[in-house]
Amino acid sequence: MSKDASIPPTVRPSADRPDQAAVPAVAARVPAAGTGRVIYDTLDIRIDRSGVWYYRGSPIRRKELVCLFGSVLHRDETGGYWLITPTEMGPIDVEDAPFLAVELYACGDEAAQVLSLRSNVDEMVTVDADHPLRVEHDPETGEPSPYLHLHDGIEARVTRSVFYELVGLGVEETVEGQRRFGVWSAGRFFVLGSLDPDS
Repeated sequence: MSKDASIPPTVRPSADRPDQAAVPAVAARVPAAGTGRVIYDTLDIRIDRSGVWYYRGSPIRRKELVCLFGSVLHRDETGGYWLITPTEMGPIDVEDAPFLAVELYACGDEAAQVLSLRSNVDEMVTVDADHPLRVEHDPETGEPSPYLHLHDGIEARVTRSVFYELVGLGVEETVEGQRRFGVWSAGRFFVLGSLDPDS
């Protein structure tokens, strides 16, 4: 199935969308077909926090189909997510991050270490300046939520097991006068947490 395969056909296009006024700028990343592009108000597709894709409330179980949809997923300037092909486009709902980082590969150690993560759609990404790790902490519980930047504002949430592996590779460093715990990859230090109680 190619990237210009049809988006689910049961969803009806908008009949009153005014020309290109409501089209996000991200649509320009995928040139439209010569006959134009149909814009849908909704595709009735969502991705839950566990990375499961749903169509009309039912999980999409075929990995090949998830990989196909993932390959045409884009994020707009407001943080919204769209599936965009040359002939069709429409928004989808994403509860957290659209992908998961499910496997870790490491070589080297300390500052010479290089880390790579595999996503649940089999995209391999090396953690570096263009693909940084970041960690959000719940203000009430302090529970970490780690993410890996894949491309163009799209992230993968690092699974708990992979995060534990990262912690196992972590070291202490001083960053801007504060003690930080994190990992090295591709010559950069990525903070996983603070060791100073007041920061």
